[in-house]
Parts: sequence; structure tokens; C-alpha cells
Amino acid sequence: MAGQRINIMEIRSLIALKLKGLSNRKVADLLKINRKTVDNYTSRFSALHLGFDELINLTEPDLRDLFTEEPQTEKQRYELLAARFSYFEKQLRKPGCTLQALWKEYLQQNPQGYKYTQFTFHYRRWRSLNNHSGKLDHKAGEKLFIDFCGKHLSYINKSTGEQVEVEVFVGVLPCSQYTFVKAVASQKREDLILCLESCLQWIGGAPQAIVSDNLKAAVSRGSKYAPVINRTLTDFALHYGCVVDPTRPHHPKDKALVERSVELVYQRIFYPLSKLTFFSLDELNKAIKVLLDEYNDYLFSHGGGTRRSHFVDLEKEYLQVLPAGSYSIRHYRRAKVQRTAHIFLSEDHNYYSVPYRFTGLSVEVQYNHTHVEIFYNHDRIALHKRSYRPGHYTTVADHMPSTHRAYQQWSPQHFEDRARQVGSCTLEYIRKLLGQYSYPEVGYKQAQGILAFLKQYDQSRLENACKRALLYHKASYHTIENILKNNLDMEDLNQQPELTIPQHDNIRGASHYK
Repeated sequence: MAGQRINIMEIRSLIALKLKGLSNRKVADLLKINRKTVDNYTSRFSALHLGFDELINLTEPDLRDLFTEEPQTEKQRYELLAARFSYFEKQLRKPGCTLQALWKEYLQQNPQGYKYTQFTFHYRRWRSLNNHSGKLDHKAGEKLFIDFCGKHLSYINKSTGEQVEVEVFVGVLPCSQYTFVKAVASQKREDLILCLESCLQWIGGAPQAIVSDNLKAAVSRGSKYAPVINRTLTDFALHYGCVVDPTRPHHPKDKALVERSVELVYQRIFYPLSKLTFFSLDELNKAIKVLLDEYNDYLFSHGGGTRRSHFVDLEKEYLQVLPAGSYSIRHYRRAKVQRTAHIFLSEDHNYYSVPYRFTGLSVEVQYNHTHVEIFYNHDRIALHKRSYRPGHYTTVADHMPSTHRAYQQWSPQHFEDRARQVGSCTLEYIRKLLGQYSYPEVGYKQAQGILAFLKQYDQSRLENACKRALLYHKASYHTIENILKNNLDMEDLNQQPELTIPQHDNIRGASHYK
């Protein structure tokens, strides 16, 4: 009989024979069924967009769910489901949404609809056929993929006429594919942080994770399973409430989307800019921004909006709110606490106090452009505003041993006793030096340096140098140093010095006084 119904075993046999490439007539002969029945079932397979290789792997319950209905009913059921695929795709980008939840919602509206296995089968196949497989895996607001382009842009230095090549940063939100592009001088840590800061400000929020392509500026040590992120980038991520998640080496699928975005950036931004000449990095970035806006407003080739519309409709609300203050890059150093209960920050040639009980210990110094923090065994033991005055001592009263009963070996009396052995002028000068500071410990280093001149000069020369130096308003190590260096201590005090002694208190590093 034409168009007869056949059982599940016959359906499976029909599929197996068609998979071998047999004609419908030959299949009908082998199965002893009407050819029009074979035609009918192959048409139903086609209507469901199912290949024989896919059908052969379906379980018996799945086949029964697909082919126990009349052809027309079955077609209507599939079309009803297929009409919702785009809706499912959008919903699945939202945090917490699952196919299980969407199936339950679908079944409430369509009680005779597909069971869960066939529901997911049809949806996933639709994604594959429509090249949407790269989008589903990324929830809205979950990740930001970042990378530097392999190719460079450039501008002309007006002063030298030299062509200056620059790096180009790309950031992509994989859910909406909303893209950010910025040119910077290098791929160094400071420029990477600048790019990330600009990117988060551009999108107006922070993702849950920043995914980097094992960038040198981001990863201290690469690893397939546990890459080590550098501390500055980790600190940046903490400031914005997210984490850094490097892609795995030699796993191209981890970074396919951002690499595809880089290729599109070459087409939509690099190529148009190649026809223009720029004379500064700012000028280049302004041109990039114009083309970037156009790029984010291009319609997707498969239809359904633009990167910007997807970002606004699907993703923006799921980004974390940005903190009130921008990130200030932190630097890390190791330092030894000196006898003066201070550490020396070589970058600024400044000193910062710590509680005196840490004298002689190694500590970690963390600093940005506004503050200096000092840690011992991960506990913060001091916090200071950063000073940019070379040779300056930033001191907290409670850190100093002179504010406690316990004293270190160095003390005003210690230096006065040593100065007294040289002479009265040396004693007076040391007292004047230590008396200039609220905390005498701040002057200990200079006092030690002055008395250390006895290794190079005899006592009479140091005494005469101090006698001359007492004529100046402020006492300092450098005053004595210049007097001795220029032999002014050997001249008559009534004679006008040929060299003006600088009136400042710059202090040399610790190694000078050893």
C-alpha cells in the first residue's frame, strides 16, 4: 500500500540502506515495502534537515519520537520548534539560562512537542547549519577576549620624519561580538593596562573574566593547566571585580573568536587606514574610533542585528558596574628595613618609615602614583602617601624607636659621643644636624656619613670642615662632602669661598656609607 506506516526496526533498516547510497527503489525491494513509502520517509528526513549519518546514531526512543506522527503533523511540529530557534539562541546567552529550562518553557506552550533529546538535537543541528556554534558557549557579560594584532599600524614623527610602528590591541565580548580597538606604543605591561582600562570604559562595565592569549605582558609563566598571571594584571582584575583566564597554549579553539575578530579588524580598520597618513598616536586612535563605530554597526552576514545592537539588547545589562576610581598601576619591590626604621625606594630616592621592630628584615613594597604600602609576610605594616622629593623622609611618629622605651644601637647620644672625639665643632655640627628633624633617626644616616669621612681625612680636616659648615644655615652631609672635596677646610675662613655650597639635604643611598 502506498505511503504505509512502517515500524522502528524497518525505519532503522531503511536509514542504513540509504546511508550505503542505494536508490529508493532498491531499498523498497530489499525491505519488501512500497517504493512510495521509502519516498515518503526520505522526504520526511529531508524536511527535518537530517542526514542519514545523523539518523543512524539516534536511539530507538528518539526515532519513535520523530516518526510516529503523520508526516503533516510531524512537519508542523518541527516548524513550530524551528521558529523559536533564534529566540532560544538569545536566551541562552543570558546567565543561568539552560536548554533544559527552555525545553520546559517550550513544552508548556506545546504539550505535544518534542521530548528533551529531540529538542536539543534539532536545536544544536540548527546552530551547526547556521554557523552559530561559536556563540552559544559564551554567556552575556561573562568574558572579554583580548589580544594584540600580529600586524602593525604606524604614524610619522613630525620632528624626525621617521615612521613609528605601533601595536594594536583588540578586545571582544564573545556573546555579542562587540569590539574595541586601540593603538599603543608597545605590548608592555603599562600599555596593556592602558588598553584594558580604555576597553572597560568603552563598554561601560566589567566582565566576569578577562581571557588573554597568553600575552607576555599578562602571563609570567605559561602552562597548559595553571599559567601564572603577573601581579599587576591580577591586581587590575581585582580592582574591577573580575579574574584573568589565559587561553591554553596549542588550543586554537580557545582563541578562535578573537583571532577571527582580528582578521575582521584588518579588513574593516587596517585596510582603510593604510591609505591615510597620521602624525601622532592620538591622531591615529581618533581615526580608529571612527572606523570602529562603523564596524560595530555593520549588520551580521547571517542577519539579526549588529554587534552594537546585540551588545545593548543582550549583554550590557549583565556587565559589572565599574568602580568609581580608575586603576592605578602598582609596582612591587623588595627592600630591607634600615637601622633608621625606614626603607629606601630607589625609584624616587625617598625613604618611608616602618615600625622599628621590623629593622633588619626584608619587606615587600607595593606602590602606585599616590601611595606606598609596605608588607611583611603578607601583612601590611605601613601606608604612606608617595613623596616625589628626592632624599625626603616620610615618617610616622609611632614607627620611630625614639617614641618608645626601646632604643636601637644608633641614637643621638651615640653620634654625639663619636663626634666629641673629633672636636667641639664636629659635635656642634652633629647636634645641629640631628636637631633639624622631628625624629633624630632621620638624620642618623647623614651623621653616619659625616663621621665616615674619617676613613678618608684626618680628624683636623673634618673638624675644620664642620667649623666652616656651621656658618651655613642648614646642616647636611653634602655640605661637608663639598667642603672636603674642594679643600675649602684648608682655606682661611675670612676668605670668600670660590664654590657655593648647595643648601639642600639630598641623601645618598645606603651603600655610600658602608
